[in-house]
Amino acid sequence: MESAGSPPGRGPSVGRGNKMRAAVWAATITELTEKGYAALTVEGVAQRAGVHKTTIYRNWKTSGQLVADALTAHFATDVPIPDTGAVEGDLRALARSLVATMTTPAGRALLATVVSDAARVPALARIKSALFEDRFRRAESVVTRAVERGELPPQTDPGELLRTLAAPIYFRLVCTDEPVDGTTADRAVDVTLAAAHAGALSAT
Repeated sequence: MESAGSPPGRGPSVGRGNKMRAAVWAATITELTEKGYAALTVEGVAQRAGVHKTTIYRNWKTSGQLVADALTAHFATDVPIPDTGAVEGDLRALARSLVATMTTPAGRALLATVVSDAARVPALARIKSALFEDRFRRAESVVTRAVERGELPPQTDPGELLRTLAAPIYFRLVCTDEPVDGTTADRAVDVTLAAAHAGALSAT
């Protein structure tokens, strides 16, 4: 039941600071997932988060900045880097983790946002490169260890290998809308390792 001082349609107050930001970010992700970027409104986010829309405007000047912050907060958690002792096991773990993340509603919302017209918004354009490049950078140690163990050619480029690993997964998610599952991840690993052993992923 709403209290007498609560505006209709707005949930209980969530306070200020980190608690408020967390509530707004969570509401933004939900709105983005359910409605898409084009239909997302500050009013809708405010109502779902239980805050006044003026609170949102004080902290985020535009909806683009709000969405960028929410996506960054949602996906910026540390990505566990596998260390199975073998490059094939490490790459399979990475590929399967990518599939698991990007096939969630939030993951699909992220992809839909950064490849749509929203990508023209500077704040969103920045997170597109920052989020993906950050994940690739964290995973480079997988390739470095494999080279040191003699499992990959010495000149293998970590970034190129990881992009090759991710490419078929993103192609299905973004371009063809084909099913993406563990089999997709495993095939991506097979192709990537074949290319690496053929010397096609060497640093130039």
